[in-house]
Amino acid sequence: MDFSELTLGVEEEYQIIDGDTRQLTSYVGDVLEQGAVIFRDQVKPEQLQSQVETGSHVCRNIGEARQEVTRLRAIVSEIAERNGCRIVAAATHPFSRWQDQIITEKDRYKALLSTMKVIARRLLIFGMHVHVGIPDRELRIDVMNQLTYFIPHFLSLSTSSPFWLGQNTGLKSYRSVPFEDLPPTGIPENFNTAAEYDQFLEILIKTECIDEPTKIWWDIRPHPKFPTLEIRVCDALTRVDDVIAVVALLQAMVAKLIQLRLNNQTWRPYRRALVEENKWRAIKDGLDGHLIDLGKTEQVPTRFLVEEMLDFVDDVVDPLESRREIERVRDILKEGTSSDRQIQTFEQTGSLEAVVDMLADETMLEC
Repeated sequence: MDFSELTLGVEEEYQIIDGDTRQLTSYVGDVLEQGAVIFRDQVKPEQLQSQVETGSHVCRNIGEARQEVTRLRAIVSEIAERNGCRIVAAATHPFSRWQDQIITEKDRYKALLSTMKVIARRLLIFGMHVHVGIPDRELRIDVMNQLTYFIPHFLSLSTSSPFWLGQNTGLKSYRSVPFEDLPPTGIPENFNTAAEYDQFLEILIKTECIDEPTKIWWDIRPHPKFPTLEIRVCDALTRVDDVIAVVALLQAMVAKLIQLRLNNQTWRPYRRALVEENKWRAIKDGLDGHLIDLGKTEQVPTRFLVEEMLDFVDDVVDPLESRREIERVRDILKEGTSSDRQIQTFEQTGSLEAVVDMLADETMLEC
């Protein structure tokens, strides 16, 4: 197996916050203008003016992915701080209101609002998308089918959105709730071939469900423009170390599933409704809950299942040169996710502003 083909790309969405009020601020235009020469096409506006998206160069390994994430965070943060702002990597802002945000003046976002109305208007959410290179289209579809089973596991590892509009939602990933109001989102269908997937897209476009393939917003999808499998389920992760740990585990899972396929083996597909049940459990409880082991038809602590994933990929980790990064996953299991730290900070201080400060500090911790 050629591990060099499994290139990586990381897209992160950041909040731009006012350094004094800790509120989201509509400052993305200034950030982009001042950094235009440095950013080129790596930093883009999002639907709301308080959001900014970064996209790494194509990375040959996990070491290069770390360099790109830290470099982009440092550049965006420096420009934001010049203007009295900070950046935060978390999937929701603890108390800013979606009703107060300014829409970015781009045709794509105007069209989305025209079609989806208030559902699109309230998408004040921030995620991380990971691209893993798989040049062969048929193999890309096959790995998507297999990896879908593990989508809830990765969401559990990345949760960072317990607060919404000033309230503790009781969920670890509230971001997933408003996003799944959009069609088509969530857990993908199962496809036998790339041609079957293409036919599915043709029907959606012909019947005006979507106007082009990038409007498929599933938690995992074959990217319509790049030879990659794009995993979109993760909340924006606050710490760089956690970002890289999750990216490394995703790459290792793809490598392992390809290895199985080359040995005429495969991870068994399960009904979409059962995977959706596991995703709901991940949304609600993060790492502290139980997922269904669908093979055993038993509820199992989520942390145990993540440990099983680490054992499952162990033989591909050293060829990928990512053992140190993968080991960080065990630290996440012990310490909890950004959601857990946000809740703990609020319980200790009673202040959502303190939560924002914690997030802003952690966002730049390893940069």
